[in-house]
Amino acid sequence: MMRKNREVTIPVSIGYGMTDIMGGGAFTVIGAWLLFFYTTFVGLSPIEAASIVAIARIVDAIVSLFMGRFTDHFYKNYFGKKFGRRRFFLLIGAPLMLVYILLWLDGMSFLFYLAVYLAFEVIAAMVLIPWETLPSEMTKDFNERTKLSTCRMFLSAAGTFLATFIPGVLIGWLGEKNADAYMINGIVFAVLFMLCVFISWRVTWERELTPEMLAEMEKGNQSTSVSQKLQAFFTLFKDYASTLKVRAFRKHLAIYLFSFTAKDIYNTVFVFFCVYCLHVSSSLAGTLLSMSIVGLPVTLAAGVAMIKYGPSRLYVFAYSVMILCLGGFFLVYQFPTENKVVLLVILAGVYQVGRCVLEFTPWNVFPFIPDIDEMISGQRREGLFAAVMTFSRKTTVAIATFIVGLLLQSGGFVKGSQVQPQEAVTTIVILLFVGTVGLLLVALWQALTFHLNKRTHKIFVDELDRLKANGLKQNVAPQARAVVEDLSGYGYEKLWCKDSAGQYEPVTLNKMMPLRK
Repeated sequence: MMRKNREVTIPVSIGYGMTDIMGGGAFTVIGAWLLFFYTTFVGLSPIEAASIVAIARIVDAIVSLFMGRFTDHFYKNYFGKKFGRRRFFLLIGAPLMLVYILLWLDGMSFLFYLAVYLAFEVIAAMVLIPWETLPSEMTKDFNERTKLSTCRMFLSAAGTFLATFIPGVLIGWLGEKNADAYMINGIVFAVLFMLCVFISWRVTWERELTPEMLAEMEKGNQSTSVSQKLQAFFTLFKDYASTLKVRAFRKHLAIYLFSFTAKDIYNTVFVFFCVYCLHVSSSLAGTLLSMSIVGLPVTLAAGVAMIKYGPSRLYVFAYSVMILCLGGFFLVYQFPTENKVVLLVILAGVYQVGRCVLEFTPWNVFPFIPDIDEMISGQRREGLFAAVMTFSRKTTVAIATFIVGLLLQSGGFVKGSQVQPQEAVTTIVILLFVGTVGLLLVALWQALTFHLNKRTHKIFVDELDRLKANGLKQNVAPQARAVVEDLSGYGYEKLWCKDSAGQYEPVTLNKMMPLRK
């Protein structure tokens, strides 16, 4: 059932953000502990463990592509009309979170773990893709969207902390060699995730259907031929490709993928680095990862900084801090001292400041991308952009995880062994430092030329609203023209054109006007 737009309060923002306890927590646990659990307790080889993640996420990435478009048009169906085209999937996804428990069963086969992990990835995508579109659905205001995203990332930081702190406590309590710690951890988080997704469903709403959407519903009631369905299928992939026509989205996607993949490599390799390179316990590794608790106050500060300074400066800050801390970890490895643990705790805490800002910023930027696309396509396509981001993210993390497993195995890693050969130790060190820092530097390069912020977004939206109100294109202010061209990647004359019948004519690929900068 659709609800009329209402005020985005702090309680509403918190309720919306609860789902990212699952989004941040589930995949933090998986990234930090799953490969270690499968190679140390289950007895899988590094490449077997990594291929579970890689195969499942590639399949899930493909499913995610269809999910975004599916939710964009789900309002035409009975359940979409009754529960909302986005929120319906939160409602059915909540009880399915319990599948997470099965990931941590000991003594099962490779195919069992692959099937369960694949199921959980698909369920998570079914929830997260429509959920990520809700800020754009609930409000058009920059500050209100930032409020939603800030609460979301605050709770994501809380989920990340719990996902690293609780396993460390359980391992320390039940013992380094007890697989039950991982199973208990899975049960606790599965129940928590179920409750969080249900709360988000309960407190959120969607925008009212537009006249164009109502007209589409009428068309949807008419029968369609097989050829029309095939044409719609191929049009879907053209629509996905069309998202890359938006310059701001191309830069945003590059920043997001390179920085998050760098973070993934760090999370995947860090426990191995602590146990086999620094020779400290896995429970201490969990404690170091749980320094993510600093992300709670940092997220609130980042919300203020997002409005005041914009995303580009936040990106530069985050990547610089993380690179410096990685340099510190390398020095601790090269020159061990009696104060090693103290230094590790300090470095881990400061690193988490940068990591929190890294995670906070892209999803605060995302709700504003569909506004820019509307100037190009004439449509609201939040689900399409969420699907492309999810597909790209899951594809890159699948590739990165598989490469990590492949390099560990080719580097001589011995599954189940508490002591690794020097070749394996060197491979772990290279993965952590060269891989992570290299990807962060690429993301930093893209962030330096990213110009979407509160000021430019307001100028862009004001110009879009002026054109919607039948304002004349020749009356555009010079500053508005410059902002529109910079964020869209098109010459102003090519945007918001109408055909002879007065209908909006979306920009096509062959109409792109290269802009010199």
